[in-house]
Amino acid sequence: MAEKSVAVQSAQAPATLRVVEPKSLFDRIDQMHRAIARRAFELFEGNGGLFGRELEHWLKAEAELLHPVHMNVTESDDALTVEAEVPGFSPSELQVSIEARRLTISGKKESREERKKGKTIYREECSNEILKVVDLPAEVDATKASATLKNGLLELSLPKAAQAKGTRVEIKAA
Repeated sequence: MAEKSVAVQSAQAPATLRVVEPKSLFDRIDQMHRAIARRAFELFEGNGGLFGRELEHWLKAEAELLHPVHMNVTESDDALTVEAEVPGFSPSELQVSIEARRLTISGKKESREERKKGKTIYREECSNEILKVVDLPAEVDATKASATLKNGLLELSLPKAAQAKGTRVEIKAA
């Protein structure tokens, strides 16, 4: 599948969501995995290097480095619908890779904020990167996918591949 664009209906202005080859996201996934592993190891060392809390360290590192993507996948007879929360991301900041049984949503937004007035007493920050890889329950036809981004909700319609569509078989008594 060559890089392709899917027209996205957006609340702001018409934009394009990039649908990319899975291979093009491998490097990004690998880099993010390494960053999470480094941070998890820092947490491990910071807790005295005691074993038994590896999963806790991994999940904490992941939460620090990636914005969570809450997702809902529903299945009908002929399609899968995926709703993913991507607040603050525009279509140009998102990349989607669709394979027969896997969906990857990646995004990175650039934001810079400078305040010259007053002294900061409390500041909460959220990661500006997302990465979500989901195994799909049925094979889909990536060439017929469509997407809508509205109010931070990315909705993907993924028609099932011809062989994945359910067929009804009638059983007759002998």
